[in-house]
Amino acid sequence: MNIKNLKHQKNIDFGSLIKTILSSFIILGFFYLLPVFIKFSGESIVNKKVFKNDSQQILTYTLNNNFDETIDSEFFDEKDLLDDILSLNNLEEDSVRLKFSDIIKLFEDVNYKLSDVRKNKLVKPVALSWLPNEIKLIDNVKKKKELFIQIILPLILEENNNIRQDRKKLFTIINKSKNSDLELKWLEKKYKQYGIPSKDLSTLKIRMDEIPVSLAIAQSAKETGWGSSRFALEGNALFGQWTWSGKGLKPEYREANKDHEVMKFNVLQASVRAYHRNLNTHPSYHDFRLSRAELRDQGKPLDSLILSHDLKDYAETGEEYVEKIKIIIIQNNLKDFDDVQLMPSSNNLESLI
Repeated sequence: MNIKNLKHQKNIDFGSLIKTILSSFIILGFFYLLPVFIKFSGESIVNKKVFKNDSQQILTYTLNNNFDETIDSEFFDEKDLLDDILSLNNLEEDSVRLKFSDIIKLFEDVNYKLSDVRKNKLVKPVALSWLPNEIKLIDNVKKKKELFIQIILPLILEENNNIRQDRKKLFTIINKSKNSDLELKWLEKKYKQYGIPSKDLSTLKIRMDEIPVSLAIAQSAKETGWGSSRFALEGNALFGQWTWSGKGLKPEYREANKDHEVMKFNVLQASVRAYHRNLNTHPSYHDFRLSRAELRDQGKPLDSLILSHDLKDYAETGEEYVEKIKIIIIQNNLKDFDDVQLMPSSNNLESLI
């Protein structure tokens, strides 16, 4: 073999060696990355096919004695989150349900009209424990809506008032250079109540805040059919929280593989408080709380139409649910109630209830 052919043969062998090495790397890389691609594609497929909504489970863990700490590292035991709600529920076990005619007479006696509320921005402190059974029989849609709003409006305002007072106390504590033992104990209680084991003040400021009245009315109207649903009439469930305690109301059309129930309350106020606590603590509404905090920082009012955009996780219909809530707010002029005030209660009024 001459020198030229020998060089040619060496070039061929060297080239083949390089190709072999490159092919080996490619094959090894393929098998190394294959599990990653499979996992990624698998997760993508699952995410496209399955939408898991646990936003209504705020009231389920303690009642089922099965609190899952992996859901949100910012949560305490739910007993702390719900202590005041369950206490309110237990205090009113013997609550009385007034008849439709009695409620109408009560509203007339105290001169409680929504037309006046929209004008003078003052609400009578009428705290009813139950919706009247007859509300589902009211054919006049306008009258049914007005009655429903009249009943739940004072309850929503009462809860916002409680939060407003707490928020005012919080800022007073924050602005002091040194806090008393009573103030520190109060802070400790609120950290637990709002599920903040990190004891971060900035998180507490964001969570401890009001819910726009118009948003609360719209969501309760959507969940209950303006007070006509079985859950509302049998269990005071205004916002559809779920439970696995075995003490709730079984949904009539619940899927065969589901075992949740809708939680019952002894008084409407407990349901309203649970709703506020849900939006103010559950991880599904993290963006809602951030948007609310941004409005606060900008000195703007809490706009329900803006904040509703961050409630797509409240129902499995997502954006469709948000649009329905916005329509309810707009069509019924519910933002008229966002700046109303609850009048102080009086002994005369309490004697009428």
